[in-house]
Amino acid sequence: MRILFLLFIIIPIVEMVVLIKVGEVIGAWYTVGLVLLTAIIGINLLRQQGLSTLMRANQRMNSGEMPAQEILEGFLLAVGGALLLTPGFVTDAIGFTLLIAPLRRLLVARLIGSGSLFVGAQLGGQPRGHADRFGPDRPTDARGNVIDGEYRREE
Repeated sequence: MRILFLLFIIIPIVEMVVLIKVGEVIGAWYTVGLVLLTAIIGINLLRQQGLSTLMRANQRMNSGEMPAQEILEGFLLAVGGALLLTPGFVTDAIGFTLLIAPLRRLLVARLIGSGSLFVGAQLGGQPRGHADRFGPDRPTDARGNVIDGEYRREE
């Protein structure tokens, strides 16, 4: 919580300093125009990337997979969009970084791989949805991993 508090204080101060310095170099109205231009470009990129991520999530759900990657990417896109709508060049730079698909996917992969996010996991460590989907006696291998494939019971 302390870090968030510091960010809410430091980022606006840094933004004001950068806006003043840019305004001194290129002029106040050009600075305002540039901030508006980055917001317009950012919103258009956000729309494009958001639709692309939504399409990939739909494809994964239609194939029976959990779209964890796409859900986290959607969250980062929302954060990036909010940063782009915030006036300033520092927040715009961070927002544009989150709109670059390869960088965003790398960040999501690192977040998932680091274990700091428990995407789809219960306290017992088993993925959610498998017990409901396959029943309590679902096919597993010797280590308890769910065997993916089609099967039928003959009784």
